[in-house]
Amino acid sequence: MNHGTKGAAHHGLPAHEVVLLLEADADRGLSPDVVSARTETYGPNRLPGSQRVSLLRSAARQFNNPLIYVLLVAAAVTIFLGEYVDSSVILGVVMVNTIIGLIQENRAEAALDTLRGLVQTRAMVIRNGQRLQIPSEELVPGDLVLLEAGDKVPADIRLVRLSGLKADESALTGESETVIKDEVVLPVTTPVADRRNMVYGGTLLTSGSGAGVVVATGGETELGEIHRLIGTVRPAPTPLTSKLAKFSMTLTIAILGLSACAFVVGLARGQEPALMFTSVVAMAVGAIPEGLPAAVSVTLAIGVGRMAKRRAVVRRLPVVETLGSTTVICSDKTGTFTENQMTVVALWTPTARYDLTGVGYGPEGSVKKRETHGGDLQGITVGNDAGLRWCLIAGAACNDSAVFQQDDAWRVRGDPTEAALIVASGKGPADVKEFLFRNPRVSTIPFTHERQFMATLHRDGSARDGGLLLVKGSVERVLELCSGQMGSGGEAEPLDVEASTQAAEGLAGQGLRVLATAMMRTKGLSPMDPCAVPGDLTFTGLQAMFDPPREAAAAAVRSCRAAGIKVKMITGDHPGTAHAIAAAVGLDGDSGSIVVGARLEGKGVEELAGVVEEASVFARVSPAQKLLLIHALQSNGHIVAMTGDGVNDAPALRQANVGIAMGHAGTEVAKEASDIVLVDDNFATIEAAVEEGRNVFDNLVKFIVWTLPTNMGEGLVILVAIIMGWTLPILPTQILWINMTTAVALGLMLAFEPKEPGLMTRAPRDPDRPLLTWALAFRTLLVSVLLVSGTWWIFEFELAGGASLEEARTAAVNLFVVVQLFYLFSCRSLTRSVGKLRPFSNHWLVIGVLVQLAGQAAISYLPVMNHLFHTAPLTPDTWLRILGVGVIASVAVAADKRFRRTII
Repeated sequence: MNHGTKGAAHHGLPAHEVVLLLEADADRGLSPDVVSARTETYGPNRLPGSQRVSLLRSAARQFNNPLIYVLLVAAAVTIFLGEYVDSSVILGVVMVNTIIGLIQENRAEAALDTLRGLVQTRAMVIRNGQRLQIPSEELVPGDLVLLEAGDKVPADIRLVRLSGLKADESALTGESETVIKDEVVLPVTTPVADRRNMVYGGTLLTSGSGAGVVVATGGETELGEIHRLIGTVRPAPTPLTSKLAKFSMTLTIAILGLSACAFVVGLARGQEPALMFTSVVAMAVGAIPEGLPAAVSVTLAIGVGRMAKRRAVVRRLPVVETLGSTTVICSDKTGTFTENQMTVVALWTPTARYDLTGVGYGPEGSVKKRETHGGDLQGITVGNDAGLRWCLIAGAACNDSAVFQQDDAWRVRGDPTEAALIVASGKGPADVKEFLFRNPRVSTIPFTHERQFMATLHRDGSARDGGLLLVKGSVERVLELCSGQMGSGGEAEPLDVEASTQAAEGLAGQGLRVLATAMMRTKGLSPMDPCAVPGDLTFTGLQAMFDPPREAAAAAVRSCRAAGIKVKMITGDHPGTAHAIAAAVGLDGDSGSIVVGARLEGKGVEELAGVVEEASVFARVSPAQKLLLIHALQSNGHIVAMTGDGVNDAPALRQANVGIAMGHAGTEVAKEASDIVLVDDNFATIEAAVEEGRNVFDNLVKFIVWTLPTNMGEGLVILVAIIMGWTLPILPTQILWINMTTAVALGLMLAFEPKEPGLMTRAPRDPDRPLLTWALAFRTLLVSVLLVSGTWWIFEFELAGGASLEEARTAAVNLFVVVQLFYLFSCRSLTRSVGKLRPFSNHWLVIGVLVQLAGQAAISYLPVMNHLFHTAPLTPDTWLRILGVGVIASVAVAADKRFRRTII
């Protein structure tokens, strides 16, 4: 028997046949022996986890960089030549980069493990006739599972009995409305979203109860199917990864080419091969920016820390910069643009219209009567309106949900729509707790898809043997059950169907979900027959609700647009609802310009290229269409960030350049497919993360622009000496000292540089733009030339003045560092002058400068350092000459800035 596989269409079979097929028992459940055997066959009920990379493979991955390859070759050569100090420093650089990379990867995995823990659940089962609560991982096909409101469904289950069961399946299908379940046998071709006799793993039960037989577990569930689909999507490389790889390869080829040419030229001049080889290695080591891999890791890690403080958890380091390069943000509606908390915002009774204040499930807010004075709508405090009171009572008492406070937050158990009705009742003149105390419920007719209403019968505390019948449901169905409507004093009036219908249509046209309420007094308390609800109820009013937009969403959309980033809403919800939220947060387009998923059917990426550029709102979109829209945007050259929370979003999250999952509402699969997890599920957090990403990229460019002139200058100094046959002004060991100390004490401090003004008013960086623009390349060459000419001048000047070779080389080493130090302050901004920057806004940079100066004093004056690095003490006059060259370099860069403004 092929238990628990997806081959059998369990929704297309009667419940008793499913039980027989699975060799199960719908009353006593499975026996322990059967459970043990099936556990052995099918394994644990969990989704296949992301395979952990071994420590050895993870460490090896850190070496996958052309610059690291050259460093390793240089280390091997220096060991062969007996230059153990040089080789130790080079290997130290490689190890530091490896350790930083490993630490960050482990931190990302630890964060993911924490998030996985948030979605673990337990299941109530019947086994061998006994009721047991077990971890969901222990379920097997054929298990009899008991289901209650508030449960997270632990596997794919065919229902065998139920009572008023509803499920929130948005995580799986993207549908925002709860799904009413029943036991009807469905056609085999019924899609997942319409299988009312099934509940699926990962979805949430909002009301009612039931029992069912597990038909699929683990990777065989619908979640598992989408999980496998994720594996077919190959995420695009990040812009930073691509640019650094190209930059590193170009730099490596240039360094090796120059080294080979220099070696040949030296041999042609009659130099000894061993000496030439040592000199060429020195040139290569000098030209390699050893600190670049570490600087990239540290800068990204700092960006990760800053994003975490702004409630965005980053899983992959390079994506920090990618988010800063984003040109389009595609966002779901629920929970990102909106609060994900249904809220009643309007009430309509036969005699008045009311507005409700307050947002979400908290009790704050009030009911205001809407009146017109001089054409202006004004809110006044509610007076006595019997229709309003009974409308609120019917909505809250004819209800199976609950709202409660936990950990300083208001939470819901049950259907969010019913929760909104409970909250609304607390803002008006109705006291539902007092009503239920005096008029307890005695009977219920649950809401079903066919009935379109729910009814509760209560004992009438004011009349002996009397009852109160309360009804809520769709407007059309409730009006069919009514023969009259309630006046403001509680008296019965003739029912005005046309006025009620027009009011409902007007509210629905605003993107609101509308429910109608009614009541009547009965003479008895006999159990209600769903087919015998009387048709002479009294209509009490309408309640209109929606998931309100987040207060910060509109400002965040404006900020993104000011930054040149397009924002698009992609939702599975109704076009009217999408239009209402889009208008509230400031997205373009009226209801007529919203693209509905049906328009996308059968179209390919090329056909959608124009549509995705023009439209800002897409409604009733399926998971496959989400993926198609992401493809279309990327084909247009966009860097796309995509937000989502459901399993159905996971393929699109993985396809996007930046996948952003929701921390609270997000499913485990969505989180695993994402690059960033938002702790607060807030669109404003995306805008904050984009800002941090842009700052990260700016600081990386600043480091590269700062470090390259030194490396280029060192390489050119050695190259000139080789070609001309002159004495080396700087030794290989001294070059390594300069590279390592300045990279750590000076260059890495740029990673802490605060955000520059106007960061979020710049247009997104062109994805095809290189790391170094022509303007920055010119500045790099300018500083390199100043370094080379200054080094040779100070070296020859000191020798001509009677200084020793060690003293002249020490002067050259310190000149390099001093020019770097002056240039460092210039690189704090690539466009603004030093005078416009706050000198102490980056205190880490000040600390780094002091540490570097202490290091230069040590290498110049401490005997042990003089011995290790072949240096000697300098005179005050020499220091003045070095400072003079530093000032000249600083003035030259300032002049270049004055004529070049847009270079990043």
